[in-house]
Parts: sequence; structure tokens; C-alpha cells
Amino acid sequence: MPQIIFLPHADLCPDGLVVEAQAGETVLDVALANGIELEHACEKSCACTTCHVVVREGFDSLPESDELEDDMLDKAWGLEPESRLGCQAAITDEDLVVEIPKYTINIVSENH
Repeated sequence: MPQIIFLPHADLCPDGLVVEAQAGETVLDVALANGIELEHACEKSCACTTCHVVVREGFDSLPESDELEDDMLDKAWGLEPESRLGCQAAITDEDLVVEIPKYTINIVSENH
């Protein structure tokens, strides 16, 4: 069973977290199931970038992103080559190390 290592995030996961995951689950679903309140303003429909994550290890094990996800990622804050939307990144049989970016473009959550 693959593991996901969530790196520390000051607000969502201050100490980091290592959790077991099932192949086929998304990074977002695993985060939510383990008490990491990763944003998902579009309710997991690939229509926003609030669940943007950076996969620091294991990126190549994920299925390739499709054109819709790539288009949405272009709007994400802090985009990196290993960026994915948590709602679209389906886990395979390899461990992942995931970083949750400090900011999102969700104006409501950023208290603007």
C-alpha cells in the first residue's frame, strides 16, 4: 500500500503527516480523509486551482495530467514543473512526497 508524506504546512499540517493510501484515490481525497483541510472550492471538478499541490517525490508515477488540468494549473499560484491539482492526481502503487503551497488564488480563503 503506497504512502503519502505530506510535508509540513504552517496552517494545514504543521507537523507534516505520513498516511497510507489506496491506489486510485486522489491526493485530495487522502488529505481530506486524514484531517488535512486542503481547499477544493470547485468540489473536485477540476474547475479551480485551490487544491494545487507540488509532488516532490513520485511525480512520474502519477497518470499524466489532461489538457483541462494543465489549463487550470496555468492559473495556480507558485506553479512548478511537478505541480498537480490534488483532485486529479490519482495515486498508483508508488509513495509520494507532497507539498501544499503556502497560498491559493481563492480570494475568500485568503481574507482579501
